[in-house]
Amino acid sequence: MGLAKLKAKTSVKNYIEGERISPVKHEYVYGEVYAMAGTSDNHNRVAGSIYAELSNHLRNSRCEPFMGDIKVRVTPNIYYYPDVLVSCEETVEDSHFRNEPILIVEVLSPSTEHIDRREKLLFYQQMPSLQEYVVVEQKKNAVEVHRRQPNGSWITYFFNHNDTEVEFQSVSLTMKLEEIYRRVKFSNQS
Repeated sequence: MGLAKLKAKTSVKNYIEGERISPVKHEYVYGEVYAMAGTSDNHNRVAGSIYAELSNHLRNSRCEPFMGDIKVRVTPNIYYYPDVLVSCEETVEDSHFRNEPILIVEVLSPSTEHIDRREKLLFYQQMPSLQEYVVVEQKKNAVEVHRRQPNGSWITYFFNHNDTEVEFQSVSLTMKLEEIYRRVKFSNQS
């Protein structure tokens, strides 16, 4: 997903109100509002496969997965739309966003890869509830799982075509790489 910055800064209140009526999704970072572009078919296939597996796995859990249209409030001044998130919040402040995700998944796009790998990684790791941040390539078999350790530090685990499974400890789910990439057509296109 590409992000185009809007010209004027706005308040959190105006951003949230605007998102409720806007046909275009926007992310919000310290008063700056960024319009989000659409995704490719492979991007949607990968995110959809992960969401479907999480939805089935968590069907009898208090934790719930969301895909694409639910924001996460990272801080009072930062709101992102992860591709997939899992939240176990019992009391939800607002039905349009979650405050305490335990798992966030971003599928890389060429236009946002640097944001997902750096900016979002740094901000997401500051969220006390987050246990795992997963970055998934759509152009090749490659998954990174950034996992919080018991002492609060983070370790990154890399999975690629040599691996058969990826473990999401935050939700006690092991997913086959072939399921993550079901129907994905690898090429030089994004």
